[in-house]
Amino acid sequence: MITVTILTKNSADTLGKTLEGVQRFPEVIVMDTGSIDDTKEIARSFANVRLIEEKFMGFGKTHNRASSLASHKWILSIDSDEVLSAELAEEILSLSLENGTVYSLNRHNYFNDKWMKCCSGWYPDPVIRLYNREVTAFTDDEVHEKVLADQLRVIALKGKLSHTPYRSIESFLQKMQLYSTLFAEQNAGKNSSLGKALVHGCTAFLRSYIFKRGFLGGKEGLIISLYNAHATYYKYLKLAFRNKTL
Repeated sequence: MITVTILTKNSADTLGKTLEGVQRFPEVIVMDTGSIDDTKEIARSFANVRLIEEKFMGFGKTHNRASSLASHKWILSIDSDEVLSAELAEEILSLSLENGTVYSLNRHNYFNDKWMKCCSGWYPDPVIRLYNREVTAFTDDEVHEKVLADQLRVIALKGKLSHTPYRSIESFLQKMQLYSTLFAEQNAGKNSSLGKALVHGCTAFLRSYIFKRGFLGGKEGLIISLYNAHATYYKYLKLAFRNKTL
């Protein structure tokens, strides 16, 4: 048996489709960390959902807190802006789960209704999300957390996991603000400066737009590459401010 875990905060725009994609799973834990929109009402409308409200502890620790409350040892962790295809749900439910194994999902990232097959962090994007909580867990990172897979076999699943991380320019800015702050908190004490922020930001743009072929993604590829540059710049700038080295 598998428990699905989903973290939410003001996820009303996407949560309905996410929960529709996991209706065949017997238990879905939605851990909400302070929504003021209709997120909680949407979660309560699904019969297989258990809504839990808790304080946000950073992404890694909050994921692990959600999994600790599951009724089953196998955890499928997805985000509130991700949707399992019917084929992927069937593939997961038909697995003969092996304790020494974790399973990666084939994530397709969309922006402006376009599957982005370019740009840093956007393509290719396999993500380990199905795991045995008695064997492994998420890292405790504030941001960019991942399931630990050292010395475990990784099996790649074929079905599609659709992901729409940004639905507006406002969502770009909101995520940039949140993630850059969490990065600075997570890396407090590490060296940074205005010069490093500029270098990292420019490098992020070149990596995304040139080396990861963002230029093939048209205007969407350019927007994403510029976002990657700005997000990286502000991460290191906030870190320099935090460490009082600016």
